[in-house]
Amino acid sequence: MKNLILLLGVFCLSACTGIPEGIQPISNFELPQYLGRWHEIARLDHSFEKGMQQVTATYEMREDGGVRVLNEGFLTEKNTWDQAEGKAYFVESENIGYLKVSFFGPFYGSYIVFELGENYEYAFVTSTNKSFLWLLAREPAINQELRQRFISTITALGYDSEALIWVDQSMSESSVTLKD
Repeated sequence: MKNLILLLGVFCLSACTGIPEGIQPISNFELPQYLGRWHEIARLDHSFEKGMQQVTATYEMREDGGVRVLNEGFLTEKNTWDQAEGKAYFVESENIGYLKVSFFGPFYGSYIVFELGENYEYAFVTSTNKSFLWLLAREPAINQELRQRFISTITALGYDSEALIWVDQSMSESSVTLKD
């Protein structure tokens, strides 16, 4: 019985860092180019970003070789900023856009970059299953061509493009306060 429980525990933890069917992490990934600030352009909604606008993610190197992840966003209902800090590590090799990220102690989820602009100007990112999806960009707005490319790509991969949240990046930071 103990072996079964251990086996189930290992399976559950490894399933949290799995790759959804049909998704291929990019190869030739260059972490130094990926580091820095990204704006969330679109996402599939989930509990930890519910009601957030003007969301950004900032990636920096950690001393242990991992990546510091700082997500920030404006909670519209509370009229305040919120943030969460996490850490990420490569699952396979450092040249594959497949990392595991944790914001909650020892529990990790997949962070899979499956499309990336030639100059690292945008990224299509997913997680363990197809209920998690993000379009990130270096600038707070994208052109219509990239928007349509994202919708076409994710629709072909089986994501629900009708459920996308298009993040408002136009709010003024001076009109709100940062949450402690």
